[in-house]
This record gives sequence, C-alpha cells and structure tokens, in this order.
Amino acid sequence: MHRSPFRLALAVALVLSAARSASAIEARVSAQALERTLQTQLFNGPQGRYYLRGDATSACYVYAESPRVTFVQNRIVVHVHTKSKLGTTLHGTCIGVSLDTDADVSLIPEAEQESIGFRDARIERLSSSKELNFLLVPFLSRKVPAQMKVNAAILMRQLLSRSTETTGYALSLSSLKLHSLLVDGSSLVMDADATLNVD
Repeated sequence: MHRSPFRLALAVALVLSAARSASAIEARVSAQALERTLQTQLFNGPQGRYYLRGDATSACYVYAESPRVTFVQNRIVVHVHTKSKLGTTLHGTCIGVSLDTDADVSLIPEAEQESIGFRDARIERLSSSKELNFLLVPFLSRKVPAQMKVNAAILMRQLLSRSTETTGYALSLSSLKLHSLLVDGSSLVMDADATLNVD
C-alpha cells in the first residue's frame, strides 16, 4: 500500500492538538507532496505513464508522464509531458505523426468538508495539434483535479489506527472540517477543526 505524502504533516498536527478534545489545526503541504499524490493516484501505470489513448502495446497511442507541481501566486500548476503517435494502425504500425510536447493546467485549492479538492481548472499550455488537444483538455481540466483530491479525514484515521503502538495513547478522530486551503509561498496551508479522543 502506498503511503500518503500528507501523513507526516497530518500526524504532527494531530499530536500537537491532542491535548484538547477539539482544536484548530494547521498543516502545510509542499508541492512535492501533491506531486507524489498525483503520481500515486493517477500516474501509476507502467513507467509512470497515464494513457489517454491506447496502452503500452498499441501502435498508436497518447500518454502523459512526469507530472510536476508548482505554486504560482494563489494557484497550483500541474505540468505534464506528453508523447503520442496519432494516426491509423496498419499491420501493427502507426501511420501518422509523432508528437512530443508539454501541457499545463492551473487549479485553485478548495476545502470540501473533509477533503482537499481543486476547482477552476484553467488550461495554461496545450500542443499545436487539435487532435491531441481534444484528448488533453478533458484530461487536464477534469481527470487531473479529480485524481489529486484527498480525503484528509480518512488519512488521519489511518494514521491514528496504530497510535497505541507508536505513542502509547489510543487516539481517534471523531470529526474533521476543513475551513480553508490557501497557497502561501512554497506551501499549501490547510486550516481545519478536528475533534480527537485520547485514551
């Protein structure tokens, strides 16, 4: 099972807030953590690729790879590299054109009750191919933000499930409500209220 990149930040926040049953917490999430989440949840195919058309055995195909996440002002920018062979398959060979290009989408982080979500997808860069862009636009504007979404409450409960072994205290999360998600320099800042039980 993949370990979530959010776990360390959430664990620290939980330990700091465990002295009271209910308290506000703040966690800072790096661009690299979001990048690893995207790799785990979407770019988890062979060689870290996500196929928009075809697969590793197809003569004609389109795939995205090497996602990179950065923060620009109040937005999260996701950069991907794409490779494609567009055309018609004939006797196991793709008759058409090969393209090697980059694409970018930017997103606004949004608190969704217990989840870290994303909205307002804005395409920042596309290829010069209308056929390739026909596949890239829905991938960048819908698939990428959907697969970056993380339920923070589930992650916290997974962290706390072994708290007795690691701390000697049985910690459990009763409720979590995210109030805001803001880009602050090199971090995504998560402000939330959590209700914890400590035995």
